Amino acid sequence: MKNILKLSILALFVGLTSCNKDNDTPQVASLEAKTFSNLYAPQTGGQGQAVGGAFTKFSFSENAVVTNDNWDIAFRGTTIIVNGGTAIGITDEPARTGVGAVSIVSGLFDNITTFPATTTFMQDGIGVYAIPTGSGNGWYSYNQTTNIIAPIAGKVFVVKTHDGKYAKFEILSYYKDATANPDASSLSRYFTFKFVYQSNSNTSF
Repeated sequence: MKNILKLSILALFVGLTSCNKDNDTPQVASLEAKTFSNLYAPQTGGQGQAVGGAFTKFSFSENAVVTNDNWDIAFRGTTIIVNGGTAIGITDEPARTGVGAVSIVSGLFDNITTFPATTTFMQDGIGVYAIPTGSGNGWYSYNQTTNIIAPIAGKVFVVKTHDGKYAKFEILSYYKDATANPDASSLSRYFTFKFVYQSNSNTSF
């Protein structure tokens, strides 16, 4: 009887010790890469006419298009702005209410796991885009023969969000449903991009 009692106490002690070890071990959640498809970014004007129209605002934390001030990046045509800095001076741009900034990194999306140096982050300002506009300098290349806009492979944008968190994103397509071989009949201004959002204070993805 005494032996049975001793074995029972030992088993209980081992069980409690095991539970304590489990509780003491920090659980690191793996970050999930997500894809947002067909974010529509229409504009008015163009082709020599003044460009206008509301920007489509996106929140990384919500993984959604938003209409409030909790946006991180916003799209209109091929233009992308960030919720940080000051107004650029373009028509219909939303007010900057956050601390957002962008660092542009070249490399494979999955291999970019640490945050770039603070000095590499840029904000929007008068006449200045954190994500440059135009073919080659920005996020895309433009084929003058086919009139097709193609995201530049290996160009990844690390974003300091409006509230000081971080995300990285890469644009996959500018055409509806991310058609593999867009042509003149493909519907444009539909962004598909993948991203990873880091919600805690870690300095890596």
